[in-house]
Amino acid sequence: MKIRQSISVTVLILGSVLIVTWATMADDEPSRQITKRKLVKEDIENMMVTLSNWDRWGKNDELGTLNLITPEKRKQAAALVKDGVAVSLARNVIKSKIDGSPAFVHKMLKTGLSDDEIGSAGDEYSVQYHGFTQTHMDALCHLFYKGKMYNGFSQREVTEKGAGKLSVHQIKQGVFTRGILMDMPRLFGVNYLKGSRAIYPKDLEAWEKKSGVKVGSGDVVLINTGRWARRKAEGEWDIMQNSAGLHATCLPWLKKRDVAIVGSDLALDVLPSGVEGFELPVHWVVVVAMGMPILDNCDFEAISKEANTRKRWSFLLTVSPLAVEGGTGSPVNPVAIF
Repeated sequence: MKIRQSISVTVLILGSVLIVTWATMADDEPSRQITKRKLVKEDIENMMVTLSNWDRWGKNDELGTLNLITPEKRKQAAALVKDGVAVSLARNVIKSKIDGSPAFVHKMLKTGLSDDEIGSAGDEYSVQYHGFTQTHMDALCHLFYKGKMYNGFSQREVTEKGAGKLSVHQIKQGVFTRGILMDMPRLFGVNYLKGSRAIYPKDLEAWEKKSGVKVGSGDVVLINTGRWARRKAEGEWDIMQNSAGLHATCLPWLKKRDVAIVGSDLALDVLPSGVEGFELPVHWVVVVAMGMPILDNCDFEAISKEANTRKRWSFLLTVSPLAVEGGTGSPVNPVAIF
């Protein structure tokens, strides 16, 4: 605790203007205050401190923002089910190497190509899911910053045997809460966001106004950029150099709204990030500082159509990762229910 206090004092002395800026942004005008200048690495380092949830739920906490999904929140989410219509938010597994990411390997071990009167089929899956293709959840042990993970746990907790702290096994009970689709292509009147289009807090708030749904504590925020529609129209591109996503100025907004999980149809961050020295600032601050799991590479095409037809942009969302002790994440099939 003494170490953390000294860090806070140092930041206040050396970066008082920045601290005031973050506080003002979180309380009043999220976009106008911070977009007056280009962010630099030091800004992200400051956010690592000012937006931190370390110790918020105790020094031994391993759930992070999932603590915001309370029993009452689950009951409220369950009440959103009116018609019993379910929609998957997962992309079908991709069995070829694309977008610089490994293929999902599906190997048949037993088939029906026999004359046995009584038989069975069996197969084997192998997947390196972190990347740009398979729909997955990032657990809180996935990212490190200056030797630490969320809540101050050492990155050395992660060994060849797996993660001793913050593994995806902590989420074995699953996620059951309100999901909110923030449909950026529909906001801007396009089929998909082109190039490295950055999404700012003012865009998130414009969508809230358009949809009539305000993000609140314990919600899962899902950012649709139209990634899969873009791939169909344009083909493969360099993901790290030309992809739409959240600008780092959205980080205080996510913290203020007490979002439980944030997800997108690609890698969440706008790429390139525009912050020299920090390739994926949204990823790092969200996971390490806030303790917020991420859903990557979702497919929002079906949910976008369903939500637009119903004019309902919030729904019950369930997510069940594999119960892997020590795992850094998991392939998932998020399901929205109207």
